Amino acid sequence: MTLSHQEFTDDHTPIAFFITFRTYGTWLHGDERGSVDRVHNRYGTPRLPANKLRQQYELKLLKQPPVWLTATQRELVTKAIKETCKERNWGLWAINARTTHVHIVVTADCNSKQTRATLKAKATKAMRENGCWSSDLSPWARRGSRQNLWTYQDLIVAIEYVLYEQGED
Repeated sequence: MTLSHQEFTDDHTPIAFFITFRTYGTWLHGDERGSVDRVHNRYGTPRLPANKLRQQYELKLLKQPPVWLTATQRELVTKAIKETCKERNWGLWAINARTTHVHIVVTADCNSKQTRATLKAKATKAMRENGCWSSDLSPWARRGSRQNLWTYQDLIVAIEYVLYEQGED
């Protein structure tokens, strides 16, 4: 099977990425909010239901206590992500660092996976350099969410969600 040259045009490049990463241990499988695991990870399928036994089991597997970001840590994360975007000439549309997660809408010149990894690493480095994170372990859960934003309407919806639909600081 041969692919036409159309498969490699600019119309296959998203306008931006909507990236979310959580702090370590703050949303475990079995949580009442539901969760997604390796087996139940298909777009559009329901989350796993609450399960106290599974949540307790997951809690026992943690290598460090759950991480809740302080106001100072949240400010450092925000500043580090803004600086990283500026240094790399990435378009930062919106950011909201919460106590248990960080939402970012960004346009970058690399894929969403690399963008997310870079932003998590820079946020961790900033906290370490400012004495707000001393553990050798990461403050972040593995991976995170990455959504491609293909239209300007998608971009607007993501920005509004990040800036205005996260509740009080």
